[in-house]
Amino acid sequence: MDKVAKEQRSRNMSAIRSQGNLTTETEFAKLLRNHRITGWHRHQKGAHGSPDFLFPKAKLAAFTDGCFWHGCSKHCIMPKSNKKYWAPKIARNKARDRAVNAYYRAKGWRVIRIWEHEIKKSPERAIRKLQAILGVV
Repeated sequence: MDKVAKEQRSRNMSAIRSQGNLTTETEFAKLLRNHRITGWHRHQKGAHGSPDFLFPKAKLAAFTDGCFWHGCSKHCIMPKSNKKYWAPKIARNKARDRAVNAYYRAKGWRVIRIWEHEIKKSPERAIRKLQAILGVV
């Protein structure tokens, strides 16, 4: 049973943004700019699976995944209430992530997924990971 009233839970959940998240996507965009990494587009309309960043010339789709929403094995703590909802929800998100990865790879693209905790705790390492894929230093 959820300890928060249904209306309050609805308000809380509606405040969570799927784009422009400050701890993942916006912070990673700042890192890209600070390291003068170019050739990327955010939220390319019509792109399969809604990659956060597309590098069309490099054929690279980059995703910045929140630890909770994408089921990070290190940091995803499942809510104690409403487990029947949350466990399948996170499992569906992870399955969708795998399907999107497979789609891009089948089209000859590379995929990189950068975790929220990587951006927060070791941003330089996250950038180096991207640079290695792009072949830039």
